[in-house]
Amino acid sequence: MILDDKLGHDADAFYNALMDAHEGLDETESHALNARLVLIFANEIGDLDRLKTLLTTARQNTTS
Repeated sequence: MILDDKLGHDADAFYNALMDAHEGLDETESHALNARLVLIFANEIGDLDRLKTLLTTARQNTTS
């Protein structure tokens, strides 16, 4: 799993593009967009074991 910053200077540009993609959407539409993005990114990764590791890591970092 890669947790190093791979976007570098493009991180802010990606964040801005992500926020632009959500512009004008209500909460339900925004959640649906995020779900579609997760599925598209998962398909790009294409490795179930790696995806499960990423899910576990994300979950550990979001619960108190």
